[in-house]
Amino acid sequence: MDMDSITPALLLASLMVAATPILLAGIGELVVERAGVLNLGVEGMMITGAIFGFAVTIESGSPMLGFAAAAAGGAGLALLFAALTQLALANQVASGLALTLFGLGLSSLLGQDYVGLKPVQPPAFKIPLLSDIPFIGRVFFSHDLMVYFGLGLVAAVWFMLKYTRAGLILRAVGENHHAAHALGYKVVRIRILAILFGGACAGLGGAYISLIRVPQWTEGMTSGAGWIALALVVFASWKPGRVLLGAWLFGGVTVLQLNLQAAGLAIPVEYLSMSPYLITILVLVIMSADKSRAPASLGRIFHASG
Repeated sequence: MDMDSITPALLLASLMVAATPILLAGIGELVVERAGVLNLGVEGMMITGAIFGFAVTIESGSPMLGFAAAAAGGAGLALLFAALTQLALANQVASGLALTLFGLGLSSLLGQDYVGLKPVQPPAFKIPLLSDIPFIGRVFFSHDLMVYFGLGLVAAVWFMLKYTRAGLILRAVGENHHAAHALGYKVVRIRILAILFGGACAGLGGAYISLIRVPQWTEGMTSGAGWIALALVVFASWKPGRVLLGAWLFGGVTVLQLNLQAAGLAIPVEYLSMSPYLITILVLVIMSADKSRAPASLGRIFHASG
């Protein structure tokens, strides 16, 4: 095995890229669940965002338009989920699973004409001076804008939930929707907005995979990333900072196992390929040992007359 082929700076830089789609989808789902809604359709919204973003980028030549279309596609599927669960009062688990299957089928249909094409790559956003610092500059300050957008989004969600009135209202709706309704808050409206935000984030995460991480379209290319994002939220105890750490962990193990395969490690490829999922789940289970409880109204149907 040739360990000299593994460069630490490149490995850590690749970690941040690999973590970004999971991070975007996970932080969006965290907001949804803090509002008291369980959305199991994240995988479907990610793959829908992946094909919408890819198709629009190919047709327009603009990755930024592609990401906007991906956010709209994810939010569109989320709107359908919101209509089913918040207006028609359908079961949230069944609706989420149905939308995942719908998203996978829709993306397969729409993506048939885009197999084998290469999208325009967005330029790397090198931060002046900082990107020139040895090692640190390569690891932290030489990425595309979406990497920094994901980190900024985590910070914004953390601040919103902890220090703003909007965050307090969102958490109140997730903890006790009947009490929030009695105080005059529009529970359904708040939850719909949270669901749309989560869907848009999932769409962005999917587009990051198809436009930057693996710049091509292949059917089912999210490969369970939406389910990992769901697991991150639960095992991170609904805390934005832990979602970030969990995404970095998953990204790090994913990149490491690819590098170990390239270096010729004498372990069957199948074991290396499944290691990111096993190690991430194991560590997050340990992280969740503080027994932080879920939002009390998570997954419960709300209607004003209840």
